[in-house]
Amino acid sequence: MSVASFVPDLSAAKRPLRIGIVAGEVSGDILAAGLMRHLKQIHPDCEFVGIAGPRMQELGIETLFEMEELSVMGLVEVLGRLPRLLQVRRHIIRYFKENPPDIFIGVDAPDFNIGVELKLKQAGIKTIHYVSPSVWAWRQSRIHKIKAATDMVLAFLPFEKAFYDQHNAPCRFVGHTMADAIPLHSPALPAKNQLGLKADAPVLAVLPGSRGAEVEMLTPPFLQTCQLLHQQYPDLQFVVPLVNPRRREQFEAIKQQIAPDLAMTLVDGQARAVMTSADVILLASGTATLEAMLVKRPMVVAYKVKPFTFWLGQKLVKIRTFSLPNLLSGRTLVPELIQSDCIPEKLTAAVSNYLQQDNQALLDEFIRLHQLIRCDADKQAAQAVIDVLQGNI
Repeated sequence: MSVASFVPDLSAAKRPLRIGIVAGEVSGDILAAGLMRHLKQIHPDCEFVGIAGPRMQELGIETLFEMEELSVMGLVEVLGRLPRLLQVRRHIIRYFKENPPDIFIGVDAPDFNIGVELKLKQAGIKTIHYVSPSVWAWRQSRIHKIKAATDMVLAFLPFEKAFYDQHNAPCRFVGHTMADAIPLHSPALPAKNQLGLKADAPVLAVLPGSRGAEVEMLTPPFLQTCQLLHQQYPDLQFVVPLVNPRRREQFEAIKQQIAPDLAMTLVDGQARAVMTSADVILLASGTATLEAMLVKRPMVVAYKVKPFTFWLGQKLVKIRTFSLPNLLSGRTLVPELIQSDCIPEKLTAAVSNYLQQDNQALLDEFIRLHQLIRCDADKQAAQAVIDVLQGNI
């Protein structure tokens, strides 16, 4: 049955469809905006209210809190912000109980959203969680709370749905919106021209993350790596996209301390263009690794957190690999340098290895994985929302 066939039922409502939606970071803002845009196409007068990033705000959402409120990583960092996070969550729950939406959608940010969804579902509000938490990787017992809190989980990895099926928890594999938006082949030259880079010199894209704690932990080893690479490859261009002015200011302050004389091109936003322009990408583990895979660029994945956060994570994590290309393929496609391995010497060697070899086999596998998750995700997610609204699950 097509999405369009549901429109008469929705249009019969005496008031606009009202959707609560909360996104907690940049990747969630992208996913939520794609879903909102498609829901507006099939139900133009629907209204959105919640916690939103800039892309969601461009679509007219009523914003209760800025998304930056939820952009916290690591146990130690969360503890410092916990009183404020709890205050925001209490406000969100109270607001939606007093002003019930037709459905509530939590986009990623599971530690925040699952608790909200549980309270709202108990109050009789239908709920969806978009982007499965990594329950297959760590804290697997969370599946029981997720099942209690949501009417449907929307997953963008096929093996995630298999995990939910094993636990009889409603889940739909929708693919990933970035896989739809990014072409199977992304030439570098137009992106280089767009960014004002030299066409005949290699490029290293450097992405230290979108969160403050990531930039704090990863910028020093990344900058030291660039210094070492500059010695080996004097014509190598370094390009760094920063997600917002706050992250740019933070990065520039660290660079001034560590590598004040290193020539780098800093770009506001435009992460995809920067990655597309690159010969190799050095980046933080996270959704950006998926985007790097989709633009078909070799990558070195790194991550570093506070020592206690890492120690605790070792006790809880059930998997041996972290980056999405490796998880999707089921084998080690790209190097992951985590914590004590996240040092300039190892990062430099991994980047240099890509610069010196033919990477076509890797890129061919990236194309295969791209096709696997290219499922018209916005349409699939919108279909799932409508199905839950009408009880067709």
